[in-house]
Amino acid sequence: MTRQQALRLEFFIIGLGIFALLLIFQPFSLQLFAIGSVLVVIAGLINNLLPMAQPGVKFRSVVTVAMVVAMIFCIVLLISIGAAHLYGAFFLKPPDPNTLAGKAQLATPPFWRQPLVWGIAAVAAVLALAITAMNKVRD
Repeated sequence: MTRQQALRLEFFIIGLGIFALLLIFQPFSLQLFAIGSVLVVIAGLINNLLPMAQPGVKFRSVVTVAMVVAMIFCIVLLISIGAAHLYGAFFLKPPDPNTLAGKAQLATPPFWRQPLVWGIAAVAAVLALAITAMNKVRD
C-alpha cells in the first residue's frame, strides 16, 4: 500500500465514525438514527484496521485482519445470544400459557433453531475457512 492509499484508508475509517456519530445526534429522522446506530457498530469494528493503515502494508493483510475481526464479532454475537438464552432460562419465570404473549413465546422455536443464529454461525465458519485458505496460499 502506498502512502496515499494508507492515508485514504485512514481517512475513510475515521470519516465513517464521524459520519455515524452525526447520524446518531441529528434531530430530524428516526430512520437516520437507526442507520447511524448500525454504522457506529460497523465503524467500531473497522476501527481495528487503523494500525494497518501504514505505507508498505499489503492489502491482503488488511483483508485478512478485517476477516478476523468479522469472525470474532460473529463468535461474540453467538456467545451473547446463548448467554441471553441462559439468563432467561435460569432467572426469568416461564411464560404464562394463558396469555397471548405467553402463547407467542411458547410457540417460538428455541434460539438454536432460529435462522439468524445459523446464518451467523455459517458466516463465522466461512470466514474461518477463508482465513485458513488465505494463509495456506500465502505460505
